[in-house]
Amino acid sequence: MKKLILLLLMTGILYAQAQQAYVTEKDIRYYADSVNKRDTYIGSQCTLDIYYPKGATNYATIVWFHGGGFTGGNKSIPKALMDKGYAIVSVEYRFSPKAPAPAYIEDAAAAVAWVFQHIGHYGGSTGLIFLSGHSAGGYLDMMITLDKKYLKKYNIDANSIAGIIPFSGQAITHFTVRKEQGIKDTQPTIDQYAPLYHVRADAPPMLLITGDREMELLGRYEENAYLNRMMKLAGNKDTRLYELDGFGHGNMPEGAFPLLLNEVAALIKKKDGKK
Repeated sequence: MKKLILLLLMTGILYAQAQQAYVTEKDIRYYADSVNKRDTYIGSQCTLDIYYPKGATNYATIVWFHGGGFTGGNKSIPKALMDKGYAIVSVEYRFSPKAPAPAYIEDAAAAVAWVFQHIGHYGGSTGLIFLSGHSAGGYLDMMITLDKKYLKKYNIDANSIAGIIPFSGQAITHFTVRKEQGIKDTQPTIDQYAPLYHVRADAPPMLLITGDREMELLGRYEENAYLNRMMKLAGNKDTRLYELDGFGHGNMPEGAFPLLLNEVAALIKKKDGKK
């Protein structure tokens, strides 16, 4: 009898999700008009798309940053995250070398600030904003969360982020930032542009996901393993690491998306339990 009731409940949830209507709004500028007018590159490049459940309230939002090494790539709403009851915000940002660091990090912070300032108008909860992204996008998740100065510019405490789930994010100084500094990609450095430089005990929950250590880009798994260890040594109890065996850097998102959705659901449940 209990199994039958559970099956009916699950069927009801899936049916409700299937019936939920979603709306997509594209190319929203996330900087102020005055900034867009002053800098034409920002005005043309710094936009976001938002996909959200129409008529729903108090739902979670996942902000997604695409990869591309800060030299290319395009914003898009990942299909794996659609129709799950969440809003998805996909962000475009400036590229190197036209806009060197910290421009793209500042763009990520400005986009997240826009979400905090506007998601309530769409029905979403500012207490349930999650960050994710692949490769360069994962690096952006970590930088604007661990280094609190980027969001502080907008009077937002980075600890207000409900959780971050970076996919194969670089934990040392990003190789494009190093290239801008005249350093080759096989020469590791840790400076202000490294998430590792900003480890702290009070950071929001962080699930680090990488591909197989033998198939990943450069030392991506090992960087994340070191970040995981240093966060724990700093006193943080909410950082974990997951390695996807058999997945390389390029295809690891297909294995990571279910983990992202599970993590978001678990953190929402945890928050609800504290109310």
